[in-house]
Amino acid sequence: MGTDRLGEVLDATYDCLTRYGVRRTTMDDIATTMGVSRSAVYQYVRSKDDAFRQLAHRLHTRALERAQAAAAEDAPYADRIRGVLAAKLDLVLQLAGDSPHAAELLDEKARVFGGICTAFTADLRRLLIGLFTEAGTVGGIEPGEAADIAIALVIGLESEGSGSLLLGPASDALLSGLLGAPVATR
Repeated sequence: MGTDRLGEVLDATYDCLTRYGVRRTTMDDIATTMGVSRSAVYQYVRSKDDAFRQLAHRLHTRALERAQAAAAEDAPYADRIRGVLAAKLDLVLQLAGDSPHAAELLDEKARVFGGICTAFTADLRRLLIGLFTEAGTVGGIEPGEAADIAIALVIGLESEGSGSLLLGPASDALLSGLLGAPVATR
């Protein structure tokens, strides 16, 4: 299976998602968007659900890679944690900005790709726990609790139109409390 053509199928699937949503998109729509026959699309995906599952996997994997890169940076813990949180927020805001339908790929309760969303959040939580463990938290707050609080912050910002602008000051305030030291604002 050619990965370039699979990428084209997933790009076409995303284009259809932004126009029609998951439920209304058909394999014919994906094929037409690519300029190929429906049978050509079936060479790369088994079904519409498979196309959307692979698309969700690709988007979440790219965001996770950004989060992992941020966590591994040689930077202060606050910057690394902020980078992990930004990877999640950026994914959501990008999808929401492209189309109201695109947010369907983030639904943890979705039958087709909910497991991908849940695994993504769990992976981010593990990254954050590792960072909070290394950095040390204060006031009897366990690293897992700190990670849950940080993720809850981002989930709250996801519904804000200015969420990306608020991430810096909100995470600075949160991290000052969790890490027990003032955090330099960006």
